[in-house]
Amino acid sequence: MRIWTVHLPPEGHPAAPEARLPALVPERFAWLAFLLGLPWLLAHRLWLESVIYLGALALLLALAPAWMLAPLGLALHLLLGFHAEDLRRAALARRGWRQAGVVAGRDADLALMRALDARA
Repeated sequence: MRIWTVHLPPEGHPAAPEARLPALVPERFAWLAFLLGLPWLLAHRLWLESVIYLGALALLLALAPAWMLAPLGLALHLLLGFHAEDLRRAALARRGWRQAGVVAGRDADLALMRALDARA
């Protein structure tokens, strides 16, 4: 079973039915964020985090000795993989979404069904 946090849209969010559904963010290591850092950040619309990631890479390339680039790059990507979903939660909170709870489910569909059952 996977654990998901449930985030409800802010008041005044678009009235389309699919826009009123809660957002589910899994609690896990994000392999795609680890492997494809910047594309993953951009795909999840994490603009501020993308700029910070690019700044960290630029600092790494500018200041680190050549023999340290690979270990430091790996460390940066491990850090991103472990905290990627937390970055998504923080971005949702900045956009006005509020965390409504935690659900457990085998997959996103089951977790969404449990979250909607709990809301009713």
